[in-house]
Amino acid sequence: MATTKWVLDPTHSEVQFKVKHLVISTVTGFFRSFEGTLETEGDDVTNGQVEFSLDVNSIDTNQDQRDGHLKSADFFDAEQYPKITFKSTSFTSEGGDDYKLTGDLTIKDVTKPVTLDVEFGGSADDFYGNTKAGFEVSGKINRKDFGLTWNGVTEAGSIVVGDDVKLIFNVQFAKQK
Repeated sequence: MATTKWVLDPTHSEVQFKVKHLVISTVTGFFRSFEGTLETEGDDVTNGQVEFSLDVNSIDTNQDQRDGHLKSADFFDAEQYPKITFKSTSFTSEGGDDYKLTGDLTIKDVTKPVTLDVEFGGSADDFYGNTKAGFEVSGKINRKDFGLTWNGVTEAGSIVVGDDVKLIFNVQFAKQK
């Protein structure tokens, strides 16, 4: 069967993360610039190969000072490590529309395997005859596993930034002709 290539459609996709602040509230951020590909056998997404990259300088938490700190050497060190990358090692069906996506996530100079939950939203043709496929990808990583170890403690002893980072990607891929 022929390999089908799909390219991420950034105008119909979003990359979001959530992290606890002072343990009592959640800060939501986005990466505004990213790209990705999916290669499948025919139109079946099972066992598809996924590659994805995020532009660290596109981080947006709706607060310029915090964004600047996240881009600094305390966190992502965007100057030295401008991209966060993911390359899949498996994409397996869990039944129905549910899948597990496992692959190597690289943040800064640390690469570790992660497994993400994927809900396949299906595929449809748009007004222009282009076939699109939609996915919601979610998971959780520990930021310290990837060398994002900066932390602050308030005078009252509260941790400023939580260790666990929730990932929520709503992505649409366009089938290449």
